[in-house]
Amino acid sequence: MEFRGSHILSVDQFGRDDVERVFEVARKMLPFSQRESVTRVLEGAVLGNIFFEPSTRTRISFGSAFNLLGGNVRDTTSEESLSLAKGENLHDTASVLSGYCDVLVMRHPKAGAVAEFSAQSRVPVINGGDGANEHPSQALLDLFTLDQEMRAKAKSVDGMSITIVGDLRFGRAVRSLCGLLSVFDSLDVRLVSPSQLTLRENLKEKLRKQGHEVSEFDSLEPALAASDVVYMTRIQTERFASADEADLYRGRLRLDRETYEAWCDPDTVIMHPLPRDSRRKARELDEDLNPNPNLAIFRQTDNGLAVRMALFALVLDVANKFEEKSRAVPWHTGARA
Repeated sequence: MEFRGSHILSVDQFGRDDVERVFEVARKMLPFSQRESVTRVLEGAVLGNIFFEPSTRTRISFGSAFNLLGGNVRDTTSEESLSLAKGENLHDTASVLSGYCDVLVMRHPKAGAVAEFSAQSRVPVINGGDGANEHPSQALLDLFTLDQEMRAKAKSVDGMSITIVGDLRFGRAVRSLCGLLSVFDSLDVRLVSPSQLTLRENLKEKLRKQGHEVSEFDSLEPALAASDVVYMTRIQTERFASADEADLYRGRLRLDRETYEAWCDPDTVIMHPLPRDSRRKARELDEDLNPNPNLAIFRQTDNGLAVRMALFALVLDVANKFEEKSRAVPWHTGARA
């Protein structure tokens, strides 16, 4: 794909070469995301960070990524703070905001709303999550983390076995990840969910057409043996008609230390797109796994900075310029790697 000036709306835009290009730039961004160096390559540029659903990691990491490249951030966290509350439509809002900003990130509860917004934007728009549809930057940071973790174990994403667990029906991070996994080779993909929350057939078919082995389970333990990676997800309560309906599934699939030690290989990587639900009814990824060195969930969040910096650098066409404007960090900072 041509990154310069492009919207990033769906993982369907990415081929293998595109994913590798993002990874290449993200690896170069690591010294900046880990505060070893400073760059001001986007000095004077403005990001509009428009979030109409709750977000901690995605909103703040996009903002921090832009700041770390030297740019300025304008945050909006509710429709009530914009003229949308007065009846303005997305068409007009996009026309206005794209005149104020150089790039826009949007999260919206309605599937397809970000694409609708981007059609009228005069600057690149990045999808920060549109309802139960997609979350492309999460899929990219998850795959970048998988690549980093596999390299550390002298393995490759190609040929790996991954067990994906939880709400596969409503989990946009899972759906985007499965869509992007299809560009790799010879994967063993194990899908674990209640029968009512299985992955959409088109995504399973896409994986199979690319030659991947896809198997489905309704219980966790049989899927864990010889798995390189276990990717846990929470029940997407906000996508259900009621909390009571979501409660029917919460807590049915849990990974804790006892299960991990009994069923997983000693070097199996544990991932989760976060937030994990730590309430007693849920605990899909138990806190007793926090000391496990294979728990990669916070390496995932750290990698999110580098990947989102890479996306900004690519769509704003500074991926070959940011190192020219770099210098050592002048303040004290803790170890982040």
